[in-house]
Amino acid sequence: MKRFSTILKYLRDQKRFIALYFIFNLLSVLFSLVSLTMLVPFLQLLFGKEKRVETMPHLSFSASSLLDSIKYILGQLIDQHGPVYALGAICVIIIFSIFLKNLFFYLAYRVLAPMRNRVLTRLRADLYSKILVLPLGFFTEQRKGDLISRMSNDVNEIEWSVMSTLEGIFREPLTILVILATLIFLSPPLSLFLFVLLPLTGFIIGRVSRSLKKQSNVAQEQLGILMSILDETLSGLRVIKAFNAENLLQSKFFKTNDFLNNLRNKIMFRRDMASPMSEMLGVIVLSCILFFGGQMILSHNYALQPEGFIAYIAIFTQIINPAKSLSTAFYNAQRGSAAIKRVEEILHADIVIKEPAQPQLISSFNDSIEFKNVSFTYNDVEVLHNINLKINKGKTVALVGSSGAGKSTLADLIPRFHDVSGGELLVDGVNIKNYSLHSLRDQMSIVTQEPVLFNDTIAANIALGTPDASIGEIEEAARVANAHQFIIQKEDGYETNIGDRGSKLSGGERQRVTIARAVLKNPPILILDEATSSLDTESERLVQDAINNMMQNRTCVVIAHRLSTIRHSNEIIVLQKGAIVERGTHEELVLQNGFYKKLVDMQEIK
Repeated sequence: MKRFSTILKYLRDQKRFIALYFIFNLLSVLFSLVSLTMLVPFLQLLFGKEKRVETMPHLSFSASSLLDSIKYILGQLIDQHGPVYALGAICVIIIFSIFLKNLFFYLAYRVLAPMRNRVLTRLRADLYSKILVLPLGFFTEQRKGDLISRMSNDVNEIEWSVMSTLEGIFREPLTILVILATLIFLSPPLSLFLFVLLPLTGFIIGRVSRSLKKQSNVAQEQLGILMSILDETLSGLRVIKAFNAENLLQSKFFKTNDFLNNLRNKIMFRRDMASPMSEMLGVIVLSCILFFGGQMILSHNYALQPEGFIAYIAIFTQIINPAKSLSTAFYNAQRGSAAIKRVEEILHADIVIKEPAQPQLISSFNDSIEFKNVSFTYNDVEVLHNINLKINKGKTVALVGSSGAGKSTLADLIPRFHDVSGGELLVDGVNIKNYSLHSLRDQMSIVTQEPVLFNDTIAANIALGTPDASIGEIEEAARVANAHQFIIQKEDGYETNIGDRGSKLSGGERQRVTIARAVLKNPPILILDEATSSLDTESERLVQDAINNMMQNRTCVVIAHRLSTIRHSNEIIVLQKGAIVERGTHEELVLQNGFYKKLVDMQEIK
């Protein structure tokens, strides 16, 4: 149950409905027992196979007193109205009892369904919210397909396994306890056998189900791998076809799929064993009760009467189905526990980038961004070392260097995608860890090498950071980004849906839409991460013109491989192995005849 605490916490504010669920289930069980308890002595008296009780017996808390009272009432009913009337009354009572049983059974489900759906809705919402606040470093170590699998398949597993388990854990023990209490009331000596046999059957079921949790965990992991292969296939289909790698990917998918199939078969075989095994054990217990109870009746050494024994057996049979359901719920709990564990890995993941206890709000950028002896370590590897850099307001600073030099990491520190491991990063003289994340990032826009667009309209993608923008403001931002002309040529203009990841647009069009998005936000700080490196010459010119328009009167941090795009920067920072090795303007760095000069010569920039 420790693993289930994650699910149970979502029920803390549902105490009123949980109480109703218990009450309705209790009433359902009680009315079921009423019909069973009354049936046997009623029929025996009705057909004249028992001596009538002529005087009202003294009421006491015992089975014999209860049965004698029922016999007396029934006898009076036969004397006054005749046996046919009594038979009709019996049928009406039984029908009414069963009606009430099923009415309360339905009401219990009516109360349970909203609770069940609420738990799953809140769980999905918490998962999505947690994904939004987790640091970028968390996702570099996770397969995207596996994360999607946890959000979909694992949550579905929790819905079908865990929630049905909780349903069984709430209802079936209550049913079993009420039935056991009734059985003890009818015959305490005979019920002693149950307290020996029932724990033994529970132990056997527990032993068989123990391996389910481990197998289910492996199955969910394999499903995550399968989803990752599918995601990679859909994303890289063009490359797969170009390199004739269909058979390779197909073999990889089929191998994982077949392994998952075999594993799921084993899980199903073991899970499906729960119901027949519990029924078989229940019949064994019933046979033992029949044997020992029959001996008690035949020896006449106990107060239990034949009609009481028949009622005892009839009621005991009602414990078999709840016991079967409880054992199935226990098996499902083992499967669901693995799914909960995988979901908890996201829910309980550390949020490294935390809001300060009393955050400062930054409403405008007024002075500078300053790195003071900044170092950054990731997985015990130092990515940046002793960075000292000041970017004054309105200036453009370019970051160049070979791949892996730390350019993108340095830029990612400014919006706090990562936190510095050493030193300080100041904005307007204040450590950025003291600012609220929302207000800090509100001062910035980022244009990346790979345009990130969503399956929505062009207007919605441009207005991503400013959802309240008017269509006029969106169009003006598109004009600055050199995007307005191609947008109005689309069939639906700004309301054109651009498809998954903007697949209906060309590379240059996608990039200009992201630039329009940054322009509309109108931030004082702009971060450009190789925004033109993946474009053709014509698209690069259009995008570069848009970038130049956007950079006016802004503080810019530009990461570039194509040095022609940053030669007019106020300062160029050359990074190698996480450290600044050269700095200055384009002309100054060329005269130094160092690493930057080699890059210039390779790209033939004069």
